[in-house]
Amino acid sequence: MDPKTLFSLEGKVALVTGGATGIGRMAATGLMMAGARVLIASRKGDACEAVAVELNAMDAPGSVEGFAGDVGSEEGIDALVAEVMGRTDALHILMNNSGVTWGAPMGQFPHAAWDKVMNVNVAAMFHLTQSLLPVLIKTGTADDPARVVNVGSVMGEVPMGDGAYSYAASKAAVLHMTKIMAKELAPHHVTVNALAPGPFVSKMTAFATADEGMREKVGADVPLGRVGRDEDIAGCMQFLCGRGGAYLTGAVLPVSGGVQVMTGPNLFRAALGG
Repeated sequence: MDPKTLFSLEGKVALVTGGATGIGRMAATGLMMAGARVLIASRKGDACEAVAVELNAMDAPGSVEGFAGDVGSEEGIDALVAEVMGRTDALHILMNNSGVTWGAPMGQFPHAAWDKVMNVNVAAMFHLTQSLLPVLIKTGTADDPARVVNVGSVMGEVPMGDGAYSYAASKAAVLHMTKIMAKELAPHHVTVNALAPGPFVSKMTAFATADEGMREKVGADVPLGRVGRDEDIAGCMQFLCGRGGAYLTGAVLPVSGGVQVMTGPNLFRAALGG
């Protein structure tokens, strides 16, 4: 088994939403480095175009194209689908990465924070996947299924509100919907898996990861002792979307440094003199 074959994405076409920054950019870079043609889209089309220029300058086996795409409304999703279909008649990989968050203390959390977050993080993820199903199904085969990767969060796995209540609930929904879609789409040769990241450097986490000192403090609270790196996301995507991940569906990869298995202190430590 040649590792180059197991993780190669040569000839594959991928769409990464929210691909200009953070985890989306990390994923797009990993897919490009494995040979894929990667389409990245977000509300800020100029940013996507600029990132595409930067990534293409790396002279990797694959390529990146950036353009505007807003998943915040049904009309925006329809326009994004039309743009994608105008660029390619094959789609092997869809990464639903676009997301928003909202933070406020318990007792002050606004009602409006639920509609916006659930719409982008859950409804848009489902509707975009549903809208692209015809081309995903057409592209996938029994030996090489089409791949959908949804971006959840470790906050969707463990009871951590941290002031982002609608975000945490939305990511739990993403992980559950991933399993539902995996079950329903398996007969159509489409796998559906999810990432459940812990702390990574991104615009969404800039309040806690903006500089090295802050990152070290956050990393100290992670079992593996650090925040996530670009290659942690890139490696997950190369595995899930390559030949090595062809027999995996309905899985949630906890790329969180062990946060998902953190528990309270040993109940009997004090009694045992620990």
